[in-house]
Amino acid sequence: MSRAYKTSQKKRTNYIYYTAEGAKIVITPGEDGVTEADIQLLHEMDDAEVDEQRRYNYRITAHLDAYHDGEGDDATDRNKYLADNTVNPEQLMIQAEDKAEHQDMLDKLRKAMDCLLPQQKELFKKVYLEKRTNTEIAAEEGVTEAAIRGRLKKLQQRLRKRLS
Repeated sequence: MSRAYKTSQKKRTNYIYYTAEGAKIVITPGEDGVTEADIQLLHEMDDAEVDEQRRYNYRITAHLDAYHDGEGDDATDRNKYLADNTVNPEQLMIQAEDKAEHQDMLDKLRKAMDCLLPQQKELFKKVYLEKRTNTEIAAEEGVTEAAIRGRLKKLQQRLRKRLS
């Protein structure tokens, strides 16, 4: 199986399997003596297989690679998880440039925030700093969630205009 997701039970109307020889087998509930118990068992087996594939992919990409990167004494030098770049001059220059770019963008954002209305500044704070949902804000202000989305869109357009 090569699926990386689960299909909801409501959408599972039949099962298609292929034999090693490539023959197609279709299993449909209520046909050829297939019972709900059979279908439930297939759901569980398919879900278990998808879950196992996710776990396998995570373990291999995130963990195994973290400890193995080639052969020999210098293998750890090529391992991105074990390498120490703290004294690498190139890495230090890149970090400094990134920090300067980040600071420059923050300065531009501060200036752009001056063009916002007080209500827009408050909305910005609620959404981006307090990480509140549109629904929560709408309930608090007694408006629809669509109204909050509209306000956010106008806020973002104003900032985008100032930042570009």
